[in-house]
Amino acid sequence: MTYRQLIARFGSADAAIAALPMLASRGGGAPPPIATDDDARREIARAAKLGARHLFLDDADYPPLLCELDNAPAAIVVRGDIALARRTCIAMVGARNASAAACRFARSLAHDLAAEGASVVSGLARGIDTAAHVGSLDGGTIAVIAGGIDIAYPPENAALQDRIAETGLLIAEMPPGTEPRARHFPYRNRIIAGLSVGTVVVEAVPKSGSLITARLAGEAGREVMAVPGHPLDPRAQGCNLLIREGATLVQSAADILEQVRPIDVRAVRAPGSSYGAPPLEDANDADRRVVVALLAPVPVAVDELIRQAGLSPAIVQTVLLELELAGRIERHAGARVSLS
Repeated sequence: MTYRQLIARFGSADAAIAALPMLASRGGGAPPPIATDDDARREIARAAKLGARHLFLDDADYPPLLCELDNAPAAIVVRGDIALARRTCIAMVGARNASAAACRFARSLAHDLAAEGASVVSGLARGIDTAAHVGSLDGGTIAVIAGGIDIAYPPENAALQDRIAETGLLIAEMPPGTEPRARHFPYRNRIIAGLSVGTVVVEAVPKSGSLITARLAGEAGREVMAVPGHPLDPRAQGCNLLIREGATLVQSAADILEQVRPIDVRAVRAPGSSYGAPPLEDANDADRRVVVALLAPVPVAVDELIRQAGLSPAIVQTVLLELELAGRIERHAGARVSLS
């Protein structure tokens, strides 16, 4: 989102980079570290050596549904068949400590979806994610990983990750060589949800990463589906809760495809077109004080900040941009921000 706001305001990457020190000083912080041209070339060369490449928001190959997100990554690293991201993509997520029955069902469900021409998207984690990738490996699977494209996590999935790179598609937002950290996983989850016309939760406990992915899918206007489970199994509580809150109950690939097939992926905005980022307005010191006073270490929705500040959205977004570049706030999934 910061990337799009900067490009919308300054018109080019060169002009935006030149303005970063000024914006950071307005936010009350030191200028952010800026990579050099050589840094960028080294990163691109390292990806190429791994058989991967970078895709940017204005590239024709950038996944079209992911491009629809307001906070779509400005750049991703991909390895494998990018055409899989242009098929009907279905995200399948669930518990890492999933039951044997749930893993078997997820594997069968993913196989059936791939056999119908869909790409199954997941996060290459233990449990349901692994089962989903294994089931759809021969028909079309996409793994979105939290670290660099060359880092296998969990380590036992290293061979599976290599196979997906050969027959499917690997996607990473972090630069090559980046070890995954806890904060990376919510960002990965938004990519999983953003790539897909719908997200299926097979087994999950409440307040799990899988439910975060489902929430992000719903916020992006995508279908949210869940497989029901036994009420006495804690690992089924998250799915049953989703269904109670309005998610579609699914029990087969046919149920899933019935929900998502009316969505025409070709109708979404083409990569490279205008993103329509709202224009920013200059803020004064009084505006900054109002916004900063409303911020706390607990994440709050930007819409709520705008409502309570009584300022225009453009002014609030400008102040948040300045504070972010100054290192004083962090952005979170779901368009929320908090003090660093």
